[in-house]
Amino acid sequence: MLTYRLFVQALKDSGLDSHSRVIAHCSLSSPTKVSGGAETIVGALTATCEAVMMPAFTERTTIIPPLGPPDNALEYGSETDRNQEAEIYHPELPVDSELGQVSEVMRGHPQAQRSNHPVLSFAGINLEEALQSQTLDEPFAPIGWLAEFDGDVLLIDTDPRSNVSLHKAERMAGRRGFIRWALTKKGVVECRNMPGCADGFDAIRSRLEGISHAAEYGGLRLEVVPVRDLVNAAVGWIHEDPRALLCDRPFCPSCAAVRTSVRKEDAPLEDREQG
Repeated sequence: MLTYRLFVQALKDSGLDSHSRVIAHCSLSSPTKVSGGAETIVGALTATCEAVMMPAFTERTTIIPPLGPPDNALEYGSETDRNQEAEIYHPELPVDSELGQVSEVMRGHPQAQRSNHPVLSFAGINLEEALQSQTLDEPFAPIGWLAEFDGDVLLIDTDPRSNVSLHKAERMAGRRGFIRWALTKKGVVECRNMPGCADGFDAIRSRLEGISHAAEYGGLRLEVVPVRDLVNAAVGWIHEDPRALLCDRPFCPSCAAVRTSVRKEDAPLEDREQG
């Protein structure tokens, strides 16, 4: 088990320092591998880096309406019980349990600020400009800010499926997004350019050779990759292959919707070539 001091050293050995601006993702089990758990992880990150951000997502605020636009990877009118259990977003709403204890500790940190997206908010320290860049139409704008200002992705004992920066790459590459609806104190709001499935993101590993730095410290795996390089690699790959990073599950609604949109885009090109 890593102590606070050893974890700080591991972060430094991974290339992070007092100038680093980081978006961190942690596995559910990572607090069990560090003495002091989630509080130690957040404390070490904030002591080592200039600025730290984590997802503070609250997907339980979403509802499914009875009707909506087609090809939106939703079965409208379904999950009425879930709609009744949906929560109204407010800044103090705890993060989804799937994100783990570390993200919740970051959200509750006395120095942390939180962006205002009712589904895909981020919590961060010393990243006010990045957090303020987020809108209902551009949920991953804070990732773009990190890419512009030399930020890094830090994966703590987790894999690329947790890496939401790849959703920003999808958006930049022109991949279609989705519309979702969330409960707020002002009523139901429409959230555009929402991401699809991340189950295919593990394939990005083949494109990150020489870009990422990964090592294991006391049973805890750390991987650091510059946000700009990650996004550029993913955008380039999607431009080469519009189906890149999609999952291979036959009944995944969001990946199926993306494939359908790709086929529609390919059809006019094929017609021109045949003509």
